[in-house]
Amino acid sequence: VKFNNCAGNKGVRYETNSLDFKVRADGTMYAARQVQMPSKPLVLRVTARDPQSPGRREAMVRFLVAEKLQHNGHKPKGRKVVPGELAQQQSDTLLPWRQHQSANGLRRQKRDWVIPPINVPENSRGPFPQQLVRIRSDKDKEIHIRYSITGVGADQPPMEVFSIDPVSGRMYVTRPMDREERASYHLRAHAVDMNGNKVENPIDLYIYVIDMNDNRPEFINQVYNGSVDEGSKPGTYVMTVTANDADDSTTANGMVRYRIVTQTPQSPSQNMFTINSETGDIVTVAAGLDREKVQQYIVIVQATDMEGNLNYGLSNTATAIITVTDVNDNPPEFMTSTVSITTWAQRCRDTQRVWGSWVGGTAHATRTPVLARSPWGFSRPGGPRERTQRGAAAVDYEMNRAFMLTVMVSNQAPLASGIQMSFQSTAGVTISVTDVNEAPYFPTNHKLIRLEEGVPTGTVLTTFSAVDPDRFMQQAVRYSKLSDPANWLNINATNGQITTAAVLDRESDYIKNNVYEATFLAADNGIPPASGTGTLQIYLIDINDNAPELLPKEAQICEKPNLNVINITAADADIDPNVGPFVFELPSVPSAVRKNWTITRLNGDYAQLSLRIMYLEAGVYDVPIIVTDSGNPPLYNTSVIKVKVCPCDENGDCTTIGAVAAAGLGTGAIIAILICIIILLTMVLLFVVWMKRREKERHTKQLLIDPEDDVRDNILKYDEEGGGEEDQDYDLSQLQQPETMDHVLNKTPGVRRVDERPIGAEPQYPIRPVIPHPGDIGDFINEGLRAADNDPTAPPYDSLLVFDYEGSGSTAGSVSSLNSSSSGDQDYDYLNDWGPRFKKLADMYGGGEED
Repeated sequence: VKFNNCAGNKGVRYETNSLDFKVRADGTMYAARQVQMPSKPLVLRVTARDPQSPGRREAMVRFLVAEKLQHNGHKPKGRKVVPGELAQQQSDTLLPWRQHQSANGLRRQKRDWVIPPINVPENSRGPFPQQLVRIRSDKDKEIHIRYSITGVGADQPPMEVFSIDPVSGRMYVTRPMDREERASYHLRAHAVDMNGNKVENPIDLYIYVIDMNDNRPEFINQVYNGSVDEGSKPGTYVMTVTANDADDSTTANGMVRYRIVTQTPQSPSQNMFTINSETGDIVTVAAGLDREKVQQYIVIVQATDMEGNLNYGLSNTATAIITVTDVNDNPPEFMTSTVSITTWAQRCRDTQRVWGSWVGGTAHATRTPVLARSPWGFSRPGGPRERTQRGAAAVDYEMNRAFMLTVMVSNQAPLASGIQMSFQSTAGVTISVTDVNEAPYFPTNHKLIRLEEGVPTGTVLTTFSAVDPDRFMQQAVRYSKLSDPANWLNINATNGQITTAAVLDRESDYIKNNVYEATFLAADNGIPPASGTGTLQIYLIDINDNAPELLPKEAQICEKPNLNVINITAADADIDPNVGPFVFELPSVPSAVRKNWTITRLNGDYAQLSLRIMYLEAGVYDVPIIVTDSGNPPLYNTSVIKVKVCPCDENGDCTTIGAVAAAGLGTGAIIAILICIIILLTMVLLFVVWMKRREKERHTKQLLIDPEDDVRDNILKYDEEGGGEEDQDYDLSQLQQPETMDHVLNKTPGVRRVDERPIGAEPQYPIRPVIPHPGDIGDFINEGLRAADNDPTAPPYDSLLVFDYEGSGSTAGSVSSLNSSSSGDQDYDYLNDWGPRFKKLADMYGGGEED
């Protein structure tokens, strides 16, 4: 056995779980003493302990027993068995449950086998299902055994990866395996008899998926960014790149090695960097990093598995971008001692500024990165490397056409160690200003004017003119509107005079806080043209141009005067002083208004409307009210309020009938509507009752007898009575009950009286329910009829029946001696008074002599 660690298998100690075998330091296994090998494979567990890393590693070793050589050194005759075939034969069948026969013939059960792990290579091409191993119990020679497996991969997700033949015990894998998806499976094998009873204890099966090199190394990032200072010494750490391989990292399939493929640019050397093949650390390997020459390197790094074997391993690449960071190793230096610059005049205060320090001259200059040569330049902001700014001013051609400066440049940070050079430099600068076309501007922007609303169309409001700063250019300014929401204004394109194009209304939706705002544009005809904008604000003073309105437009009041009144208020679109206090009054025409109604003013904005008369018929009335504001001159308006007059309850609320009446319906119409509603409800109720009766008749109809069998209204003639007792030909002595049963019991078989009750066991009739369901009455009668027909002991036995026994020697004479009165007819008229049940008898027997 062999265990490889990072130190190359040094210091590894091996142990086994058997006293019969030992393992040397080089991994060689040997027998520690004489061992009697069993006929079946022997499995040992070998443990490797690495002193340099925690934990331990285990492996299973299986010994296959070969045939022994004869004493003369020759193998027994027969077919030659090579070791491979022997291993195949031994591995075809596993006996996880072993039994041994003792010398005295008794069978002794030993501990179960420890089944070695089953190795299955991933990405197998099949064919599937592919047999792995056969599991067999010794007891299958005595009874029929069924084998099964359980666990993840069998009866647990992922399902049916492994299967087993329940009869032969052959175990199969049903599809290709993927170690990266699952590296091992733990199954349990079961052996039961045909009844499902356990024959053997469950045995553990460990299946390991053998790794194949089917995954390329993958870099965590496709692009890595790192940096290193210029002038760094060889061996300086730069960055680390990392690639992961999904294959087994304990095998060569997952052991990744790194190398640098290319370096761009290859200056000053083509090998400026190197990479640790195992860790991925990139370090400098050569001197000469200079940011002023090469600011950035692009390094292509390759990761290869199989321990970096390019012939067999799989590879992948990533890009490492290495930025050379700057250090202060160059002092600033002017490229020339005298510089002439041309700048453009601007009136904006945030544009042209002077950077650096000046020695003399006027502090009006432009920002010029070309003045001095420095690795930082003149536009690098922030931090200790920023140049000192001593002055800033606007550049105006109309004020100054040229500037003379003496400029000094220096590094604020000290030079790097070892640099012996001056840290500053000076130069003279001449700046010439070139005139450019500047935009016109409005001297008073957001100009505010005040005027009353309602000025007529064409009124001149103001002149909103702009100024062109270009005094040395002959240019004309033209005006136009940019924003006029209500389209109320016009502007003269030449002089900027603003006039009204419509009547300005303070109550318009375009007015915000009494202010109307419009925007205008002033543009010159320069090359290129320039323009500026200005805003005009018009504050409108209110005039009394809106009459007041009454609220609400509709109201409701009781037909009799009480505390129920109508509160009204006035609303005016104007503002103070053209609003309240308001005056409320009723018009004199028509006269019924002041006759029926009265109005009371509560305050300047509110009033109350109420009935003047004691009663007003329910209905809808239009009540005109005149309301006048307090403007100068005042405005009035006549508003009509629709008042619904209706009957009210004791709480002063309009009743439902009153509301209908108030809507315009008379009392007769209301009564008619109520009668219609009652009739409709009655019809619905009758219909429901009729439907319930029909439903009840439908359920009970099936219990009625057939109409042909109905004999309630029929008179049936059964037989003639004959002439009385003289006409009977029987022996009445047969009607007497015998004193004893001896004469019956002594009769010969087959001879018996016809009026005797048959002797036999009483039949058992079904128990009749206390209250049968109406739907079961027909079945109940039929069952009783069948029971009576099939019962030989049930009467009648024959035409002659013994109903009762009065005893012998009756003192009563013949009933024929009783004479019935035949003189006169019986009066049955009283049957008519007995109700409908006796109506049929009354019709048959009542009626007098004519019947």
